Amino acid sequence: MILNSKAAVFGLVLALGLAAAPFASAHHSFAMFDRTKDSVIEGTVREFEWTSPHTWIHLDVIEGGKTVEFSIEGGSPSALERQGWDRNSFKAGERVKVTVNRLRDGRRGGAFKRAVFADGRTLGQ
Repeated sequence: MILNSKAAVFGLVLALGLAAAPFASAHHSFAMFDRTKDSVIEGTVREFEWTSPHTWIHLDVIEGGKTVEFSIEGGSPSALERQGWDRNSFKAGERVKVTVNRLRDGRRGGAFKRAVFADGRTLGQ
């Protein structure tokens, strides 16, 4: 009976792992970003999300006379900490120029590459 319980638990864990595999590999894909072009987006930080698995910088950007939001995906908090970042690296209200690889589908967002703040401080490549 114990052997059957262990086999059942192992089977369940294996099945769950296999079911999650497509999502795990899709999560790490960068195919949605145009990695051949850099774009600079200038705006005001609305919010900085220090969350796993990836951080997010939300910028208010003036586009065509209207304020629109750009959502920029960054690295994981643990990887960014090793580069000297913390949850206060971007503060709401700060002006910043962010270099990104834009989303291929034209939505307002991209993958983070570099930020230059009004005081000359930089983060990223």
